[in-house]
Amino acid sequence: MNQHEFLTATLRNPANQIIADTLLRLALPDAWIVSGCLVQTAWNVLTGRAVDYGINDYDVFYFDPDTSWSAEDAVIRQLQNRLGHLGVAIETRNQARVHLWYPQKHGLPYPPLRRSTEGIDRFLTKNTQVGIRRTRDGHDVYAPNGFDDIAGMVVRPNPGPNFSAANYAAKAARWKALWPEITVLATDDTTACRAR
Repeated sequence: MNQHEFLTATLRNPANQIIADTLLRLALPDAWIVSGCLVQTAWNVLTGRAVDYGINDYDVFYFDPDTSWSAEDAVIRQLQNRLGHLGVAIETRNQARVHLWYPQKHGLPYPPLRRSTEGIDRFLTKNTQVGIRRTRDGHDVYAPNGFDDIAGMVVRPNPGPNFSAANYAAKAARWKALWPEITVLATDDTTACRAR
């Protein structure tokens, strides 16, 4: 799977397409659709399922230097008002303020980020380290690990400062129940993963 094939697969899900178009129209700073809603759409295309099968929510990252909760809440409400007709859960987070709440919620440090893609880099699994955004000329795709794990339906831990083996196990178990075709690598395979 290459970038074009990945993008084509993810945009077969109308929700991804509509969210991307809306983010462009709203001109939110550094805004991306990220993670599971993209990968799971690709899995669904690969396995012949409905494009929205198993998708819990659609994650939107943006980066605004205004780190107040009121500013983020206004964006969350704006997107809910614009996209409520889709009937899907949309999780919108300003990546400029994650460091303010993450340590208390998860018990792990979280240094301030400088852009939305740094938030993507911290995802629990390498296969979900992806994002797309609509541009005037088409789409940008962010995929620091490429698309091999997505195409191969491999779930690989992302060892890093925010990794939680318990959270990884829970997420992988949910996905395995929905997509039995996936291969879940154990957390003790992390060293081997880094060597590849």
